[in-house]
Amino acid sequence: MYSDKVIEHFQNPRNVGEIPDHDGVGKVGSPVCGDLMEVYIKVAGGRLADIKYKTFGCGAAVASGSMGTEMVKGKTLEEAMRITDEQVSEALGGLPEEKLHCSNLAAEGIQSAIKDYLSRSGAEAGQD
Repeated sequence: MYSDKVIEHFQNPRNVGEIPDHDGVGKVGSPVCGDLMEVYIKVAGGRLADIKYKTFGCGAAVASGSMGTEMVKGKTLEEAMRITDEQVSEALGGLPEEKLHCSNLAAEGIQSAIKDYLSRSGAEAGQD
């Protein structure tokens, strides 16, 4: 049902937790299954210097948060804003059809945290 990569990221998730002095936070939820995710970012030089997430959800949501944060860590804000749920799912080796919405949480959470940062700082993606 789940790929080895999904199982690995579920059992050994990366970037779990909060950043107390975060520059932006994104809070998203999936009405389909009730999963929730919070993504915290620290920005330096127009890049995601640090990123962490917390989720209340299934194994696919945990794995998606882990993979999604790994995919964008160190990227520019502009690059990170372009992450899609399909890219997260593909990086995990695919998700079962009924769990595809879980990859949305990671991508949407990352984008939401960046938008929060941009609104707080008055900056635009591509600037710092």
